[in-house]
Amino acid sequence: MKITKTALAGVMVIEPRVFGDDRGYFMETFRLDLLEKALGHRVEFVQENESKSSRGVLRGLHYQLPPYTQSKLCRVIEGRVLDVAVDIRRGSPTFGRSVAVELSCENQKQLFVPRGFAHGFLVLSETARFTYKVDNYYAPQADRGIVYNDPTIGIRWGEGELLLSDKDQSQPYLEDATLFSYDMSLYPSR
Repeated sequence: MKITKTALAGVMVIEPRVFGDDRGYFMETFRLDLLEKALGHRVEFVQENESKSSRGVLRGLHYQLPPYTQSKLCRVIEGRVLDVAVDIRRGSPTFGRSVAVELSCENQKQLFVPRGFAHGFLVLSETARFTYKVDNYYAPQADRGIVYNDPTIGIRWGEGELLLSDKDQSQPYLEDATLFSYDMSLYPSR
């Protein structure tokens, strides 16, 4: 398993080793020991989510406020998506910056999005099945978001019609959102 750091500290691209032959393939999709070694802290996933969406569906940019913050380990099991993480920790040297990675069932890449980051994805194929593990349960009272097209973030989603929920279209801009502090502990000891 290859784990690569990105331009945003804590956001990592994970590439499993795929062993294939004429019968198909085998791969380890998750190794806690390797992930924790790369991160430098413990992770305990407690919930896994899956969505199926059609081309042009954009979900995000989502996050949860403390004490319900979540890290996410994202992958695609059918189709292709552009997966995006945005640093929303006020005072961070990379505040407001984003990283975008294409995840697909062909490239088998995964994206680890740490606490303190907003997350979203755009479906690039006819359909996509997107799955992600989280290290804290969904808490509707802490659910927040940032509008996908905030010009201060400047995510290049690409061309074509975008399909968003009413909720995602009406999220606040980064400057108006409730965010994280860079110096707060987003990884309490368990």
